[in-house]
Amino acid sequence: MPADSLEPHWLEQAFYALLAQSGWEWLAVVLGIGYVILAANNSKWAWPSAFFSTLIYTFLFWDGQLPMQALLNAYYLLMAVYGFWLWNHSEKHPSSKQTADSVSIHRKSLFFHLSFIAIGITLSALAGIYLQTNNYSQLPYLDAFVTVFSVMNTVLMARKVIENWLYWIVIDSLAIYLYWESGFYVTILMFGLYLILALYGYREWKLLSNK
Repeated sequence: MPADSLEPHWLEQAFYALLAQSGWEWLAVVLGIGYVILAANNSKWAWPSAFFSTLIYTFLFWDGQLPMQALLNAYYLLMAVYGFWLWNHSEKHPSSKQTADSVSIHRKSLFFHLSFIAIGITLSALAGIYLQTNNYSQLPYLDAFVTVFSVMNTVLMARKVIENWLYWIVIDSLAIYLYWESGFYVTILMFGLYLILALYGYREWKLLSNK
């Protein structure tokens, strides 16, 4: 078989795809990585970084026919505002108690997490059926799972529940496959770093909670 008839290796394809990605996606990636690093260090400035990253992604995913991911990032915009307000308030009014307008790093019970997972899976299945029936997504069930659990887990992160980092490990792993299939190659790099940073964030929050 002639050499020029061979298809390029997938790594070569990915490399050229990376070069072709828009500058907006690169900017969203940088801001997104900044968000996770700042959050891992318990900094309220994580949320402004998240706001602008998700603003860009809202438009990119809608244009890339991933409606659930676009809606997810629109939701992130609201959560970025809420998270900044909550963490800023807690910083100004530190308290050992968990209240509606003040939070500290803490854990949840096993029952809570079993309920959390059960609700997430149920909602993901329902959303996946809807997306598949209406042909709204390339990968309906995966798109729905990543979206539903991201929505739910962002609340845990804003409320400073330590286990949110463990959920992000699973969510980010599945998101990598979703974005690979959808052609968002720069975003894959970001989520690869997210996996590492989720481990870092879990470790840091455990240390902070023991102080």
